[in-house]
Amino acid sequence: MDTTPTGTDRTSTRTRPGAGLSGSDRPRLARHVRLDFSRTRQRPILLHPEAVVVLNGSGAAILELCDGRHTVAEIVSELGARYQTVPDDEVREFLTRLVARHWVELTDG
Repeated sequence: MDTTPTGTDRTSTRTRPGAGLSGSDRPRLARHVRLDFSRTRQRPILLHPEAVVVLNGSGAAILELCDGRHTVAEIVSELGARYQTVPDDEVREFLTRLVARHWVELTDG
């Protein structure tokens, strides 16, 4: 395990463009990306060096749970408890796109 600059232990982190997500993967925002709220737009936003991405409610809900502690399966389960229906494949597809853009990193479970 390597230690991050904040002193937390972490196993190998990877960005696997195009690869499927495992239910045991633990997604987290990349170090250069931040989830925030735009008071001007009254919407959650994803900030990264190249641009600002305005998120819809479900995208923000997914990313709020991408803390490196929750697994993909736990994120789907938590969202299922909050909302009536959460398509597992749509959550995985959303996270796969963000991994491909290097905005989300996966830590082995």
